[in-house]
Amino acid sequence: MPMHLYLKQVLDCFCCCCCCCPKSGASCSKSFLGWHGPKSHSTEQLKNGALSSLTVASANLTWPGVPSKPQEAQTISSLLCSTRDLILVEDEVTDTEDNEEEDIGVLEDQRSVILHLISQLKLGMDLTRVVLPTFILEKRSLLEMYANFLAHPDLFLTVSSGSTPEERIIYFVEYYLTAFHEGRKGAVAKKPYNPIIGETFHCSWDVPKDKVKQTRTNSPSPSPKGKAPPPPPPENYKLRFVAEQVSHHPPVSCFYCECKEKKMCANVHVWTKSKFMGMSIGVSMVGEGILYLLEHGEEYVFTLPCAYARSILTVPWVELGGKVSILCAKSGYSATVTFHTKPFYGGKVHRVTAEVKHNPTNTIVCKAQGEWNGTLEFTYSNGETKIIDTTKLPIIRKKIRPIAKQGPFESRHLWQHVTNALREGNISAATDHKQLLEERQRVEERQRAISNTVWKPKYFIKEDEGWIYFDPLWKAH
Repeated sequence: MPMHLYLKQVLDCFCCCCCCCPKSGASCSKSFLGWHGPKSHSTEQLKNGALSSLTVASANLTWPGVPSKPQEAQTISSLLCSTRDLILVEDEVTDTEDNEEEDIGVLEDQRSVILHLISQLKLGMDLTRVVLPTFILEKRSLLEMYANFLAHPDLFLTVSSGSTPEERIIYFVEYYLTAFHEGRKGAVAKKPYNPIIGETFHCSWDVPKDKVKQTRTNSPSPSPKGKAPPPPPPENYKLRFVAEQVSHHPPVSCFYCECKEKKMCANVHVWTKSKFMGMSIGVSMVGEGILYLLEHGEEYVFTLPCAYARSILTVPWVELGGKVSILCAKSGYSATVTFHTKPFYGGKVHRVTAEVKHNPTNTIVCKAQGEWNGTLEFTYSNGETKIIDTTKLPIIRKKIRPIAKQGPFESRHLWQHVTNALREGNISAATDHKQLLEERQRVEERQRAISNTVWKPKYFIKEDEGWIYFDPLWKAH
């Protein structure tokens, strides 16, 4: 294919998922997260009506053809870097997908495939480059799984409402311990899709204000005579989320979320390292996150637990394990959270304990114990206790654009054929679609190596050993 036609195809592929915005750039910038990079010529044509409107054929386009020359690969890579997705709030709808996984054991024919795979593995072997069978996949990308950690956004936004540093770190620990149960879809251990490099996931939540604890403040003063009272505040807080796969080897995912009205945001980068452990598979979450409470000038640095898929030959199940930390250097408060793995003989599953400490005085101000996917009991320094049943916490569904309005590298658009085939139980078709995506990624990776082109993510910038969102809330603040 000639280079100019190929570039047009790619540009059209990106542009077809962006709706024309009737508003000016100034007003439009408040309604989406992204699109701060240079605008392509084709995008301007689309906005001016020179290109045809979205068609069924273009809406179903998942990935343009792979360029055959290194020079083309370099051009396409530069194009992808400069184009950020247009995320219009009015395009988002409440998510109705329920990807609950069936809690069934391994079938006989699947067991033989796993046995054959195990025979080729060694204890402790890194599984990053090992292709796992399609039937163990759950119907969502890893990037979307990270978004589901915010299924209780009301608890997340409550953190900034604490009137003291002690209250705020306790609120954060309460949110942290309740975040993981919704990240798992069903008790059976299945693996989310490995994100393709450059893959992104966007969503948001409308969080009712009456569900979020409010900071104690003085009553508002009455309006001066002759002046109309100010308009009532919106009924919801808006919490926005964007995730991106910034590296393939090693596999590094980043995600960022922000609520401008609450003046808080979080930036996380995670390198997933998986290894073979006999009848189990262990996944380490290497990296860290930082929660920024801009109103209080506080930063909470936190880490993530390891995950284990147990009994992979019978009925596989997931447990979390390891010790994680939460630290606020400004206030001197820290927390240690321990996810306990089940002992070989007896013992409970999914057990977790936590302890919040004021380091300058070495005082423990809160303890917690229970199950991260069940009931948690919190005991405070004043003797009070609180019970949180994670199974009864209300879920606030995220809002996401329909696939037809998503860009070609957004998770649900990218993996839609694999997901549909898995829903239909067509493992062969799911495998074919999955292999197509993976092979194209390998081809482009080889072409970048030949042309000595470095991949540049859309939304995250490398800083030292971590990754930072390109336009974080703390810069504006």
